[in-house]
Amino acid sequence: MSYQIRARQARCAALGFWPGPIDGIDGPRTRGAHAAACAAQAARGRPFAHPTGITRIHWHWTAGNHQPNATDLRAYHCLIPGEGAARWPVEPTAGRSHTLHANGGAIGISLCAMAGARERPFDPGRAPITPWQVCQLARITARLCRDYDIPVSRWSTLSHAEIQPALGIAQRQKWDITWLPGMPGPADPTAVGDRLRDLVSRELQTF
Repeated sequence: MSYQIRARQARCAALGFWPGPIDGIDGPRTRGAHAAACAAQAARGRPFAHPTGITRIHWHWTAGNHQPNATDLRAYHCLIPGEGAARWPVEPTAGRSHTLHANGGAIGISLCAMAGARERPFDPGRAPITPWQVCQLARITARLCRDYDIPVSRWSTLSHAEIQPALGIAQRQKWDITWLPGMPGPADPTAVGDRLRDLVSRELQTF
């Protein structure tokens, strides 16, 4: 139940109705934000969340080479290789285990990259993220945001490294995605996430 409440709180925050801390507690502030968000969505002719239950997109890297392996194909909805078309092993609505205790309602997109990478001292490994992959990530995320009525926000389009600070769900020292091509080393997860969200917002303007 706590996870379901966190997901509802995150959805409220993404829609612009702050429920207070994303803490899994269904208090009066959360209930008020939920009621306001439902009313705002109804005014747009839409439900609080998409009928599929999808409300978020999580960005990852595989920590592998530029092509997906069998484990990657079982873990994520979408995989972006070093070059070529994105791979969709399953539909976005299928269950996948990409984010610890936070898979429900979330589409997992992963860059096939960062094999042998090390956070400190930083080493991008033998398969660093490429600029092409970043562009594809932004383009695919934008399309999914449009299709599933997902706002571009810190609570609904976020990296694996942002899950713990944004949603309060503990992860296992994940640092994807805290580095992008052209950066000297990893940076604050939210700052890097903001860069990606800006790219997604720009893509949405082209639709």
